[in-house]
Amino acid sequence: MLCIPPKQNAKFVARMKDVLAVYERPYDADCPVVCMDEKPYQLLDARREPIPMSENNHIERYDCEYERKGTCSIFMFTEALAGWRHTVALPQRMRKDWANQIQWLLDKQYPTEEKVVLAVDNLNTHAISSLYETFAPEEAFRLSQRLEIHFTPKHGSWLNIAELELSALSIQCLGRRRIPTIAQLNEELAAWGTNRITAQKGVNWQFTNADAR
Repeated sequence: MLCIPPKQNAKFVARMKDVLAVYERPYDADCPVVCMDEKPYQLLDARREPIPMSENNHIERYDCEYERKGTCSIFMFTEALAGWRHTVALPQRMRKDWANQIQWLLDKQYPTEEKVVLAVDNLNTHAISSLYETFAPEEAFRLSQRLEIHFTPKHGSWLNIAELELSALSIQCLGRRRIPTIAQLNEELAAWGTNRITAQKGVNWQFTNADAR
């Protein structure tokens, strides 16, 4: 059971109800609901080449020893009602990285939509101020006017549907083998996302404000 300090309980409930109300909105193509989350990832390489499966039905053999190749951050965007998601790995997750991803989301993925509703957690980079620190004031204002941001409560990241997608990504893609470079990781992420979109894998969110009450 989640234990929330009494002073934080009201704020937790308020933000939880706000996010759940967003999820209960009917689908609107002109105002899509997108969830965003991030995940750190350790790049690893094998010290010795694995021995592939042989014709004698010997399974693939590999050495457990590995070499660290640094870390990166995986950005996840998903529009659950449309069955769409996008993942990309970047060397860092600084304010400018989040801002550049938001610019891509608005200008490339949703260029004609009136507004994009964005559900994110409370990481300090997830703020309109990040846009102003990255772009000229006019550009930052233009982008901010097309965003409607809703924050999940502290200790409530499970309310972010993008976290569910990251969990599926970890199980279905990242756990299969070691990946030594960001370029190779992005190839894996693109293939996983394409397969999942092709299969029309969506998220059927069941927890509502009525359940919360």
